[in-house]
Amino acid sequence: MELLPVKQFLEENTDFINHPDCRESLYLSIEFYKKVGFNMPWIGYYVRLKGELVGMAAFKGKPVDGKVEIAYGTISRYQHNGIATQICRQLVELSLSTDRSVRIFARTLPVENFSTKVLRKNNFYCVGTVMDPEDGEVWEWEYKSH
Repeated sequence: MELLPVKQFLEENTDFINHPDCRESLYLSIEFYKKVGFNMPWIGYYVRLKGELVGMAAFKGKPVDGKVEIAYGTISRYQHNGIATQICRQLVELSLSTDRSVRIFARTLPVENFSTKVLRKNNFYCVGTVMDPEDGEVWEWEYKSH
């Protein structure tokens, strides 16, 4: 599995700009960089597995107050094959290899679902319910190292 960086400017993303699975998320990533900055490695990525784009992975900006939030998703035709679990693991490993002191978080809808299973498989535990300014009430999860 390979993380392919979404670059800061649209014209730098020639591999993704015409890909049907990337169009919408590519524009959203570029706009997001304008809000939070472009700080390697705390950016967005497409995920390639066996030559195919299978999903997305992202840090929701650089760490703030020693915390970084992750987000991930699998392209629909690749769902339910363990790919999201692998993507989440890649984000955790990248964060830990960059700065072991950063606490890693994720947020989900406040119901049991595939994302909560992915997080549990990657040693995250539910901290509790929080209010997200964009998503409303969500569960917050924190990575717990072994």
